[in-house]
Amino acid sequence: MQLNRRAFVSLPVLSFIVPAAQAAFTDVAEAAVAPVTIDFKSRLPAAGTLPKRWICGSESAMDNTDPPTQVHWYNEHTVVLRQNKCYSYEAPFMMLYFGNERVLMVDQGFNQLRTDWPLRDTVDACISEWAKKHGRKAEDLELLLAFSHLHADHYAAQNEFVDRPNTRIMGLTHEEMVGFWGMTHYPEQRVTLDLGGREIWIWGSPGHVMSEFAYYDTYTQILYTGDMFYRGRCYISFWQPWFDSMTRLMKFLDEYPVTHVVGCHVEMGSRGEDYPYGVTWQPDEAPWQLTVAELRHAYEVAKTITQPGIYFTGGVYLCNQTRGTTTIDKNPYAYES
Repeated sequence: MQLNRRAFVSLPVLSFIVPAAQAAFTDVAEAAVAPVTIDFKSRLPAAGTLPKRWICGSESAMDNTDPPTQVHWYNEHTVVLRQNKCYSYEAPFMMLYFGNERVLMVDQGFNQLRTDWPLRDTVDACISEWAKKHGRKAEDLELLLAFSHLHADHYAAQNEFVDRPNTRIMGLTHEEMVGFWGMTHYPEQRVTLDLGGREIWIWGSPGHVMSEFAYYDTYTQILYTGDMFYRGRCYISFWQPWFDSMTRLMKFLDEYPVTHVVGCHVEMGSRGEDYPYGVTWQPDEAPWQLTVAELRHAYEVAKTITQPGIYFTGGVYLCNQTRGTTTIDKNPYAYES
């Protein structure tokens, strides 16, 4: 029988309890919160859920009443965070992976001041909730802050964590990024991060930019591909490195199971329409997650691309060397000349 720890330990120790009985009561309370080593390697993939609809801004950003950060527990040990579009039109997704000894956060969102967007408070609350539930002390869990690639909407909020104890933060140069993971042969080398029984596999995935990583969680079998491949405008700055990264992903799919392919943004509607760049309301978003089939199909489309341009695969827009063309459809908010 599993004790309801929160309800149990909150019971007052009444003054008339004799010392021996009080000691026994204390022993039981402590036993109820004793840490148990979590098994992250059996019964895989670990099941999880995703919302049918994410919070996706509002018609009036000034009047928005949604939380600054949406928090979704995919499962007991995995959290997906999303920045409110009314705080940043980029609305990046972020991941928290809990292990027995440490926590990995991938991407930190687009803001720098804790008073403007309290990401650290949200993350600390998640860590405290997990620690209490599993008999740990939150301050004993090391927090690793890493990001998918070197664009500010994925690392700017690191500033909120610079004075946080027991925290390691990825640096903002290519050398510091690969050094954070101990990589010596970027981008082909795959390294393993052990969070304490839970392994995250990391390798280079350049093309959107040259300093970029893919992350694979062996527990949920979710593949996180950053901005290199996501539900929206995949801006490909360097075609050959990007195509090589896609080829590595195909080889990975041939060897390992993947439950979901996820990136850092959603920029498309459910019918494939492109949302104009910079909007703070996307009322009919497509799902955040992509399937393995959609990733494989995009690779087949990529094989046919021989020149710069925008190519729709049905699941994403491949924007080959068209970074200046930020919106695919006509901007409905532009003034008529």
